[in-house]
Amino acid sequence: MAPVNALVITGYGTNCHNESAYALKAAGADLVDIAYFSDLASGHVNMEKYNYLLCPGGFLDGDDLGAAQAAALRWRWSTTENGKPVLDQLKTFFDNGGIILGICNGFQLLCKLGLLPAIGGKYFERQVSLSYNDSGRFEDRWVTLKINQESPCVFTKGIEYLEVPIRHGEGKIIPMDDAMLDEIVKNNLHAVQYVDPETREITQEYPQNPNGSPLGIAGLTDPTGRIFGLMPHPEAYNHPTNHPSWTRGTDGEMPLGLAMLEAGVQYLKNQ
Repeated sequence: MAPVNALVITGYGTNCHNESAYALKAAGADLVDIAYFSDLASGHVNMEKYNYLLCPGGFLDGDDLGAAQAAALRWRWSTTENGKPVLDQLKTFFDNGGIILGICNGFQLLCKLGLLPAIGGKYFERQVSLSYNDSGRFEDRWVTLKINQESPCVFTKGIEYLEVPIRHGEGKIIPMDDAMLDEIVKNNLHAVQYVDPETREITQEYPQNPNGSPLGIAGLTDPTGRIFGLMPHPEAYNHPTNHPSWTRGTDGEMPLGLAMLEAGVQYLKNQ
């Protein structure tokens, strides 16, 4: 089986990098490194030896200019000391079969960089954005997710439902127009959706849908299924004791959030 070498990007306000790296190790990755974005730009780190990229959450740039907007511009226009665009590394990484997971701010980054949903194979062309929660407040709670079984997403294979925490102020998905939303649904790129934990039906109701995203969309994938981003934090549910109900014995009905990271690891190991 192929080794899984994972890279977690941090810096500029990201603060979930250690938790994400821990989760990747627990998920079975053979190598997990944490690097600052500036390490990529300086040439101290190159993505060529990695096949699993994780862009974690944690108040990236303080969410100034809108969630992950500044980071998207940094990725798009930064160059290494020899003048090569950092974005070229990312393109080569993906062309070589690498997989990309974006969580919370990382998901916002992938959307604003134009890697999600990439309808029609149009990468690096922004098709959706994210805006303020309908509640007008930062939401910090647990949610229940339903996995779209028709989605090509490699990170959700073998999972039906999931309970994970959310912690964000800008998580409402905004398609560029109604036609874009229709294409997302038509191509099953809406990989995960918020559901009512009692009925397990997709919901627009608050607080089960914490931000008001249309169709309860909590995350998106690209047409290949190798890029996936979501607002909830699967890496934060990496042990049964993370669950608020673990002492009451009601936490074992669904898999750990770690299952998503494990699915990515298994995909690479099987290549």
